[in-house]
Amino acid sequence: MGRLAITQWALEDRPREKMLRHGASALSTAELLGILIGSGNAEQSAVELMRDILEHYHNSIGQLGKVGIDELCSYKGIGQAKAVTIAAALELGRRRKQETPFEAGRITCSSDLYEYFHPLMCDLSVEECYVLLLNNAHRVLQHVRLSVGGLTLAAVDVRLVLREALLQKATSIALCHNHPSGNIQPSDEDIRLTIRIRQATEVMNIRLIDHIILTDGTYYSFADENKL
Repeated sequence: MGRLAITQWALEDRPREKMLRHGASALSTAELLGILIGSGNAEQSAVELMRDILEHYHNSIGQLGKVGIDELCSYKGIGQAKAVTIAAALELGRRRKQETPFEAGRITCSSDLYEYFHPLMCDLSVEECYVLLLNNAHRVLQHVRLSVGGLTLAAVDVRLVLREALLQKATSIALCHNHPSGNIQPSDEDIRLTIRIRQATEVMNIRLIDHIILTDGTYYSFADENKL
């Protein structure tokens, strides 16, 4: 017997109807993604296809979020439009999580910094560095990307850090960069850059409250390790 189309499933098993009856939380990740792509292929329903794709990434939305459009299109039944839909949905999820620090109000410790930057940086395949600008109450004013592709004294312009801080009237700043390798230990270059920026900001009466190195799941804090 061939597979059943979703329209032939029992009413309570169809993802759209199931969501209307029981809410989004009652659906599996594959069912939610199946709703987004709408259809599968000749052998699989949309839900079955997404279930197989998720299995390739250890059923992790985080790992799926790191997959490019071309790789998604390599699966039978996933064309460019469906791949873009999946990528857009995962990006919305990241952006929603990124709003949390604003709701929380203030950046008071290294874990606040990690929660702020994790949605923005957890899926990056290359190293990037950001500065977070804070007011006198440690509330976020803005974040600015300083470099892409590696953290070096040449790549990170200390003058840009000072310029952005002065423009936003920031009294404190924090640095964050990622290590795609998963190794959270600072390199000699990381340490030199931290010292250079701390010295530069001190001249302008701006406080460097921390520099964290982020990976997908953990982080290293210069402040927590008394390295500032």
